[in-house]
Amino acid sequence: MTDKPVIVEVFGRTDVGMARDHNEDSFLVANLTTREVSLQPEVRSHELGTRGTLFMVADGMGGAAAGELASEMATETVASHMMEAWGNDQEATEQRFAYRLKEAVEIANSRIYEYARAHPENRGMGTTTTAAGAYGTALLLTQIGDSRGYLIRQGKIVQITKDQSLMQRLVDAGELTEEEAAVSERRNIILQALGPDPTVKVDLTRQELCKGDTLVMCSDGLSGLAKNEDILRIVTSAPDLVGACKDLIELANTRGGPDNITCIVARFGGPALPDPDGTVPMGHQVYPLLDTESTTEPVPVYQPEEQESARRTEQVQGRPTEPAQEKKSDAKKKWWQF
Repeated sequence: MTDKPVIVEVFGRTDVGMARDHNEDSFLVANLTTREVSLQPEVRSHELGTRGTLFMVADGMGGAAAGELASEMATETVASHMMEAWGNDQEATEQRFAYRLKEAVEIANSRIYEYARAHPENRGMGTTTTAAGAYGTALLLTQIGDSRGYLIRQGKIVQITKDQSLMQRLVDAGELTEEEAAVSERRNIILQALGPDPTVKVDLTRQELCKGDTLVMCSDGLSGLAKNEDILRIVTSAPDLVGACKDLIELANTRGGPDNITCIVARFGGPALPDPDGTVPMGHQVYPLLDTESTTEPVPVYQPEEQESARRTEQVQGRPTEPAQEKKSDAKKKWWQF
């Protein structure tokens, strides 16, 4: 790591939206060097320490209070593991940081899965998770589900996470355009979540940071209603990060606010970061780990079911599904291996 500092400015906000009676989203900002988890002034603007900073958004599902519990368990578990396991590691390298971040997400999945097994009333509880860690001059991201991360640089915005959704898979296969996917009735189908199955396959990516870069993370309560250019316009025109978060949530609410809405906006500066010159790539860039022992297998697909059939199971591709579950929508969810 460089002796020159990276300066982090960050704020986050969550809102129940216009249609829900409770909030199943969670978010977290943690200075992993000082082990502070808050949005107090000392965290909202700080020098990036030797152990980095964690940003996390989780969007729970499962009905009743199960989704809220799942998202809280995810954020708390990831932050705790990073502060304890990574915080006490003798090997302080980018590879080790990335390994611990991925490991933390896998441990969170196991914890939620085991909790649901011990509490049958919460069977099927789960949560999406987008966890980003700033370390040195890099941003490492782990992705499960369809919450998102965007990077804004020099007046341009790029999505740097890839949705683990049926629509994204069809877009990648050339069977749908992004415009068609955005309005599809099946746009809420996700391919992974933390909790419903004992293993997950974590998407681990890396982004090299430049001076002035802005990270925006959000649940689909925002990304499902705001286009990239909407997010870019609001973040670049807001007087500060508090105002940016407020305006992003207000945008989603003025467009109906059918879901909970959560966002984190973080800006990076300081002499350690290079000035952007157009040569540093932006986008979804897979980060290979040297140690792949923690790699696990994909988990089931979630599909909305319009009919009231949460209590029945049916044969799909030769195996019965679990009872349908909710991802904070009136449509039910069922899962199977995709």
